[in-house]
Amino acid sequence: MGAITAAMTQTRQIHLVRRPNGKPVAADFALVEVPVADAGEGEIQVSALIMSVDPYMRPRLDADQALDAPLLGGGIGRVVQSRNPKFKEGDLVRHGAGFRETFVSDGKGVSRLQRDPELPLSVYMHALGGTGITAYGGLLETGALKDGEQVFISTAAGAVGSVAAQIAKIKGCYVVGSTGSDDKAAWLRDEVGLDAVINYKTQDLAQALKDATPNGIDVYFENVGGAHLDAALPRMNVRGRIPVCGMISTYNGGGEGVQNLFSLIYGRIRMEGFVASDFAHLNAAFVADMTEWLKSGQIKYQETVLDGFERAPEGLIGLFEGANSGKMLIHIAD
Repeated sequence: MGAITAAMTQTRQIHLVRRPNGKPVAADFALVEVPVADAGEGEIQVSALIMSVDPYMRPRLDADQALDAPLLGGGIGRVVQSRNPKFKEGDLVRHGAGFRETFVSDGKGVSRLQRDPELPLSVYMHALGGTGITAYGGLLETGALKDGEQVFISTAAGAVGSVAAQIAKIKGCYVVGSTGSDDKAAWLRDEVGLDAVINYKTQDLAQALKDATPNGIDVYFENVGGAHLDAALPRMNVRGRIPVCGMISTYNGGGEGVQNLFSLIYGRIRMEGFVASDFAHLNAAFVADMTEWLKSGQIKYQETVLDGFERAPEGLIGLFEGANSGKMLIHIAD
């Protein structure tokens, strides 16, 4: 008697097919059809709803990301089959299963999402998701922010930067943000209410930051590196902190040199990197605070949503061309 085999259907995946040379291009990726099995004993089958595209994905393409395999990434999906007692069909789940329209999992790395019905699902991909806890923990724990301090946020219109900037405002801080377009600068100034905004593409960054920070900088939330870090270092106050979230200026190779690192010495400045998973112990406080801030309108957000699973490479490439306002998302299904 032959072995019983699970039923198979087709699904789509986004694969990395060659290592990028500098900025990624469309030919580095491929849309691939592969079979997917029904959920077996102890397993669930998940259908993707929303996928996240983030700058951290770029460095992984050089080594961590396997070739001819699903692009690494996270998203929200719906359980469509369950043979796992921890999940039921219809559950919304967060996952890090990569760019796969449908996948089977034993439940590891998948968590049920308790959605507030008054908030859109998409906010769980940014302000109430990984980018939100990154900003929250990076600013309040790694950056040890105190109420009323002087704060500078680079790429302040981005998914993480915009949340960090608004948390700093909620904490009564004087907040300066940088961005790369007049539209984004206007949003930060008029909608978010930052105290000063610098367009680093049209202004002399170092001089503009000096003018905007007459009382120096206590916390610089670093997303860019290069010229931004070089401009911020001489403006740091004694015992200032630089929580390092990212250095997007270097992700595609090259990048600008930094001349002012000596400022760390006499300024007794602490510069420390972090990742979202450092802040699991803050999750309950984060969810409570962020839910309240979103409902009250204290946290505003922008989303750039590309409709269609196949547009994921376009979304990733667009991050390095300034194509996004706020969080870059791929909408797959409702």
